[in-house]
Amino acid sequence: MKRSLTAAISALALGLLAACSSGEPAAAPTSADPDNRVTVRVGVTDISKEYWTTFKDLAGEEGIDVELVNFTDYTQPNPILSSGDLELNQFQHLLYLADYNVNAGDDLAPIGSTVIYQLGLYTTKGYTSPDDIPEGGEIAIPNDPTNQARALLVLQSAGLIELTGGGTAFSTPAEVDTAASRVKVVPVDANQTAVQLQSLDGAIVNNNFAADAGIDPTTAIYSDLEDTDTARPYVNIWVSRAEDADNPVYAQLIEIYHRDEVIGQLLEENQGTAVEQDLTADELQESLTELEDQVRDAG
Repeated sequence: MKRSLTAAISALALGLLAACSSGEPAAAPTSADPDNRVTVRVGVTDISKEYWTTFKDLAGEEGIDVELVNFTDYTQPNPILSSGDLELNQFQHLLYLADYNVNAGDDLAPIGSTVIYQLGLYTTKGYTSPDDIPEGGEIAIPNDPTNQARALLVLQSAGLIELTGGGTAFSTPAEVDTAASRVKVVPVDANQTAVQLQSLDGAIVNNNFAADAGIDPTTAIYSDLEDTDTARPYVNIWVSRAEDADNPVYAQLIEIYHRDEVIGQLLEENQGTAVEQDLTADELQESLTELEDQVRDAG
């Protein structure tokens, strides 16, 4: 019921945005202060988190009224940003954006980093480590391309599957070497992974869907925060239209986000399942360009 209601509210928000759209993005605000207030609409997928309230309050003190638009479907925030019905979004990692840009023929730009969130393996069957999962067990994984590949790499790192050729950021379940693997993967919609815990041996669940399902993120029996140096594709990012990448108001929002009052609250809320990343827009764009080339090569 909660998910259905949230989806209905999200659909209503989309309808209102579409009704207000002129078909062309409005000119982005270039300055803000308490006497010259501006409004910035930001697409997110975790609007209930308390750090957003802190963020909005701090931004408001500087003349920026932040309107958060929540989505339950990862496929919506990017095209809606591109159409001009949002100024920014903040829900995805670099690899997800690379895949979107290439396949949609778009050029959305990463303008700031946030954190790397763990992708965790959960179970309700009493297992305390991946080693406890029995031979032939079934594990649900998200079926969107980028999170699916990451989930497969998590399971491989946990010793539950083997991927032919060692796996890549673009691996699919077809690359699972079933003869050499201990478990079977079951791809489902990302927002259904937590539900599968009731019937399967485990599931790879994104942090926000784990929170929605009331799952304590510290109960993951395995995650991929062990080596953040190799996790650059999974750095979560602020995203704008390319023509707005140097917008000073948006840079102001990113600076506010990294203040201790906000990022500290985020890290506390995530109970050790997120690591802050403060990369420059140039660093992010360089990584994005490399990933977009890899997406094209992967075909």
